[in-house]
Amino acid sequence: MIRSFFRLQRCWCLLVLMFVPNLTWAAANVNLVVPTTPAAGPDILARILAKELNARFGTVVVVDNKPGASGNIANDFVSRSKPDGSTLLVASTSFALNSAVNPNLSYDPIKDFVPIALLGTGTLCLVTPVSLAPNSLGEFIALAKSTQLDYASPGNGTPQHLSMELFKLESGLNLFHIPFKAASNAISDLTGGHVSAMIVPMHTVLPLYKAGKLKMLAVMSKERSALAPGVQTFKEQGYPKLQVDVWYALLAPKGTGSSTVQLLNEQVNQVLKSADVSSQLSNHGIDVAAGAASLLSDLLKTEMARWALVVKNARIKAD
Repeated sequence: MIRSFFRLQRCWCLLVLMFVPNLTWAAANVNLVVPTTPAAGPDILARILAKELNARFGTVVVVDNKPGASGNIANDFVSRSKPDGSTLLVASTSFALNSAVNPNLSYDPIKDFVPIALLGTGTLCLVTPVSLAPNSLGEFIALAKSTQLDYASPGNGTPQHLSMELFKLESGLNLFHIPFKAASNAISDLTGGHVSAMIVPMHTVLPLYKAGKLKMLAVMSKERSALAPGVQTFKEQGYPKLQVDVWYALLAPKGTGSSTVQLLNEQVNQVLKSADVSSQLSNHGIDVAAGAASLLSDLLKTEMARWALVVKNARIKAD
């Protein structure tokens, strides 16, 4: 009887020890570090995630915007943070692009981070000012081959920049790149007709498109977007290799314990599977993408290899 009691007591102690890291994390304040200004895709996701985690699990989650240097300020900050689950990075496609453009980063995007979960994906689209004559992708390409056109981006090495460079490589165009310091400035000049084109996340220009202030010539998604069903994909218009999604993900600093990563993955997946959350993100042009941490790990490796090749072929260098 006594022996059975001590055996049972030992089992309970082991169970408590197993869940101590999870309880410790759940009681802590958590900072979701966002590498962009408010209202950008990562910020939208971070704020929805923070609200839901607060409501569902009682965890105090704060969104911390650290924009600049194509996300490298935020990335570096998180890579140096304590691996206790209290500081996490809401990353986007730029996270994989930065190492392709700048091999001398202060952090390693694979070795210095632990993938937690893929959060969502967004649609990229090619837009032009209404003052530019072409009304289709074919007409735009024909015009670009007959005269010098330019294009805007929110900076060298951003998804908008490299996606356009990929388009140039596939179509044989020679468009002049005009980098801006912020996406809002680039879109403003595009709308005003001061630049000829831009590839941009759909949710940032959808109101302008619906108001007739911009033309949308193609989307880079696998299928047409439900937000703009009348706009054809690049694949439909003869460019099957031009399929590029903006993606958003949650990462932790290296050394974060597997139990903490598993708990975070489970809780984030619960949030993402909510119909309300899915609806909120859909309104911003973001499709929910949940799953195991290994899916994000595989995506990072694939994306880094892909964009390294684009950077090499387009001869892009860091600013």
